[in-house]
Amino acid sequence: MKLGIVGLPNVGKSTLFNSLTKAGAESANYPFCTIDPNIGVVPVPDHRLKLLGDFYHSKKVTPAVIEFVDIAGLVKGASKGEGLGNQFLSNIREVDAIVHVVRCFEDSNVIHVDGSVDPLRDIETINLELIFSDIEILERRVAKTSKSAFNDKSLAKEVEILKALKAHLEEGLLASSFSCEDEDQQAFVASLNLLTWKPVIFAANVGEDDLPDDGASNSYVASVRSFAADTGSQVFVICAQIEQEIAELDDEEKAMFLEDLGLKESGLEKLIAASYSLLGLLSFLTSGEDETRAWTIKVGTKAPQAAGKIHSDFERGFIRAEVVNYQDLLDCGAYSAARDKGLIRLEGKDYVVQDGDVILFRFNV
Repeated sequence: MKLGIVGLPNVGKSTLFNSLTKAGAESANYPFCTIDPNIGVVPVPDHRLKLLGDFYHSKKVTPAVIEFVDIAGLVKGASKGEGLGNQFLSNIREVDAIVHVVRCFEDSNVIHVDGSVDPLRDIETINLELIFSDIEILERRVAKTSKSAFNDKSLAKEVEILKALKAHLEEGLLASSFSCEDEDQQAFVASLNLLTWKPVIFAANVGEDDLPDDGASNSYVASVRSFAADTGSQVFVICAQIEQEIAELDDEEKAMFLEDLGLKESGLEKLIAASYSLLGLLSFLTSGEDETRAWTIKVGTKAPQAAGKIHSDFERGFIRAEVVNYQDLLDCGAYSAARDKGLIRLEGKDYVVQDGDVILFRFNV
């Protein structure tokens, strides 16, 4: 999974990236300090892995990972070359979802590029730049496809969809709100890789005082939540500054620090939960003496395709899957005990993998 972090200058974007990845992207109180996209790979926290690793005395424990791309601060007119221009746009075309950091705190010491704090204005600024960039892509695609349509009548329908989508964007609407007639049309629109088609998670960056009640008393957060509800997006509340402090602590210190703040989980854990939910993802597990590992797949994935995540030969020669819920396995104390209790199931090609399944794949090639 690859997530692109975007936001106006000085909203806490690079501070958040630093805390998530400990990659040390330069963070300063002036626009454009992050010139090139910074990339960090972050392990997905999963308590099940340690438990299973201990259970099997695994030599290695390998979590699933998320790749974060920190994109340079964006300003009004970026799609036309203002600020850093649209350098950042090509970088986020490759991501699965966009994490949009929105400033929801007042601080006279941190300059706002537009002079005041207004999350909805900030969201609109970035959305318009994404829309302008997508319109440019569609204009080029319409011109190219229209020429080919003279010799290939099947492309006439594509031109029609492209023009309708372009008109939709020109009304200031996101591609994600475009109404597709059927699955084929939806697949075609998805293939265009438009920025405004991508799912969005809003990171409402608040002051420390707003963390304990998850921003419930913050009017800026309320406005972001309302906007997200209307657009089918996710929201999580974070204090980038606190996250940076947490990033320097070991697991035990982190747990104590979170408890002192009245928090159950870190911002990274909130973001990962929101990402998995938005993108419809889950993790299944493989475990043994050599390695315990988490694998990320789409909800609804069947056993052979899940096996293919490990190796293409597993999918090609799939015979069956031996499946047990991780908690059932741990409760039994041994794999043989789980088998004796009938908790290990033999599943075939139509089995839909569930979150927390521990799977042993049988295959032959």
